[in-house]
Amino acid sequence: MRVLYPGSFDPLTFGHLDLIERGSQLFGIVVVAVLRNPGKSPTFDINTRIEQITDATKHLNTVEIIGFDGLTVSCARQNKVDLILRGLRALSDFEYELQIAHTNRTLDSQFETIFLATEAHHSFLSSSVVKEVARFGGDIAHMVPKGVAKDLKRLFN
Repeated sequence: MRVLYPGSFDPLTFGHLDLIERGSQLFGIVVVAVLRNPGKSPTFDINTRIEQITDATKHLNTVEIIGFDGLTVSCARQNKVDLILRGLRALSDFEYELQIAHTNRTLDSQFETIFLATEAHHSFLSSSVVKEVARFGGDIAHMVPKGVAKDLKRLFN
């Protein structure tokens, strides 16, 4: 089975990595789709984000990493996936994610969205929190893979 795990991953956190690892155990192939969003100014360009994810997932042989822009369902169709995988950290994520899942179903009813709860010890993590802590020189070693931490230190120091 192939699942699509879309997101901006700006930057990749241990919460994201948790879902990639568990998704590959549960479903087989995880296609990590890194969003190129023209409406946002990412901290890292898409190539850097793809490199960060590639480095962090090199221990997994069931992960494919791609860049995409446009609709998630179009990306799902192009990559011949069976499901869309999304993570939930807290109840507040559910409302937004459910809205996106319903939108995707109205655009292409062949794609179901599967939600996985992030491990509890990662539930506080978000890319925004990581960037804020890094910007002010805080320790992010427990939040992101080493390569990401290095890139953030280089950026903010």
